[in-house]
Amino acid sequence: MGRPVKGTGRITRLALLTAIALTIFLVEAQIPALTTVPGVKLGLSNIVTVYAMFAMGPGDALLVLSARVFLGAVFSGQMMTLIYSAAGGLLSWCTLCLLRKLFTREQIWLVSPAAAIFHNLGQLLAAAAVLRSWAVMAYLPYLVIAAVLAGLFTGIAAQALLRRLERLNK
Repeated sequence: MGRPVKGTGRITRLALLTAIALTIFLVEAQIPALTTVPGVKLGLSNIVTVYAMFAMGPGDALLVLSARVFLGAVFSGQMMTLIYSAAGGLLSWCTLCLLRKLFTREQIWLVSPAAAIFHNLGQLLAAAAVLRSWAVMAYLPYLVIAAVLAGLFTGIAAQALLRRLERLNK
């Protein structure tokens, strides 16, 4: 995307991305569950995180993700979800960091499903720790299938967003 944005422009961009991700998160939280399997949702706010990772880099993506996770828990009034979202988000972010070095911007649609799988794994590990039981891992096969589907969608959307915004910046 050319040279990196610095200073006030960077802060403004981070604030806008955080506001967009938070808005998407809060709107999606109002949508009824798509399935009876707990924890399955599209995760549309992750489009912003994946975009930020490839457009701005790991540090800025982590800032957007962290702010969205914390503010999402505060605004939704569900502070317990902070543990699950933080665990899933951090594991997903680590996956994005590793795969970002192996895949190009044209392959974001491949990276996002892997990040979604690890997001769900992080949430399950957090749930296992909170509940002190590995029984929650029984959901893993269902969540992997959901993560691949949702991750493909968010990856394709993030890749399209990146292309569109790069064209606008030229």
